[in-house]
Amino acid sequence: MNRQAQAVILLLLGGAVIRASITDLYLRYVKEGLRPFLIAAGLLLVVAAIMTLWYELRPSAARTTVPATPVPGTPDPAGGVGAAHGHTHHEPRVGWLLILPVLGLLLVAPPALGSYAVSQAGSTVSAPRESDYPPLPEGDPVQVSVLDYAARALFDRGTSIGDRRVRLTGFIATGPDGEPILARMVLSCCAADGRPVKLGLTGDVPAGLPDDSWVEVVGRYTDRLGRDPVNDAEIPYLDVESWREVPVPKQQYD
Repeated sequence: MNRQAQAVILLLLGGAVIRASITDLYLRYVKEGLRPFLIAAGLLLVVAAIMTLWYELRPSAARTTVPATPVPGTPDPAGGVGAAHGHTHHEPRVGWLLILPVLGLLLVAPPALGSYAVSQAGSTVSAPRESDYPPLPEGDPVQVSVLDYAARALFDRGTSIGDRRVRLTGFIATGPDGEPILARMVLSCCAADGRPVKLGLTGDVPAGLPDDSWVEVVGRYTDRLGRDPVNDAEIPYLDVESWREVPVPKQQYD
């Protein structure tokens, strides 16, 4: 792979990063607040690629050449002694593998983490601690995230929820007992560190839906708890009063 091919791959990679950043595609990989950094990184890659191509494709006469220092004891092209032999270095062909992540970003964008990731990782809300949650905002039902409900249900045993009705949005996954659970992935930085928040469901449990179906549920706090077989963490439950299937949201991570 010569430098021109390297620059083209760099240009494609930078373009793919910019394309993902100006659409919602980047939300499958990183948190929303990292968008400016992705755009800046993509622009930097594109500028570096263009400068490399400009240097490689400009007329050879315009390039500054530095005469090689003769090495004593080596024959020159005219048969004399003192000139160094010229030879060409070839970069390893393995460099072409760099085009694979480019094709992945442009052609085969993977979906956001879903039910399979939930079944492989333990619930991230797992360590009880002292908590002093503020009251829920006004509204009936009040919109809360899956993470917020799980934290309130575990850390202060639902004291800050009381008998209020809550509305949560998440996707369906299969629980350890074969029953559906409500889940949402939480990111610290990017999809590589994604961890699931899991809620068991009682009452009007969504039925007949495949894994990764997104639903909006309305219900109340219940003190029922389960255990996550992956890391033995406590899983809080929600007593569902009603539910409906909803489209996949733009922001799939909490």
